[in-house]
Amino acid sequence: MIYNEKYRIKFYRNSRTGNRPVRDYIHHLEYRQRTKIYKYLEYLRDHGGYLDEPYSRHIVSGIRELRVDFSNHHHRLLYFCFIGRTIVILHAFLKKVDKTPPREINTALGRYYEIINNCAELYEEENIQSR
Repeated sequence: MIYNEKYRIKFYRNSRTGNRPVRDYIHHLEYRQRTKIYKYLEYLRDHGGYLDEPYSRHIVSGIRELRVDFSNHHHRLLYFCFIGRTIVILHAFLKKVDKTPPREINTALGRYYEIINNCAELYEEENIQSR
């Protein structure tokens, strides 16, 4: 029997304030839009963090964009796959122009590096304590 552990989805949490801006963004949407986003997140999880276009596309480094269109609303969720079969949703926004604005990409990159750096610090602390 092959062990098939499902991927988990986690929303970015600011390490200083504890805020979860992506979760807040989704919760402030109307019910039908919120439901569609959660359906796409479940689809993303079931496919191990990788979907082909038109559902998802690569943005920069390991960051991908989940595309959720609802009528004239084009929601974008920027995410990456992390250690332990975890998909981290870094940033969410309503896309209003053809190209993904650099400001939105930079927000996701900043959060990405925050997560990577905090993980490295925790790992180093564990090694020191185990000696």
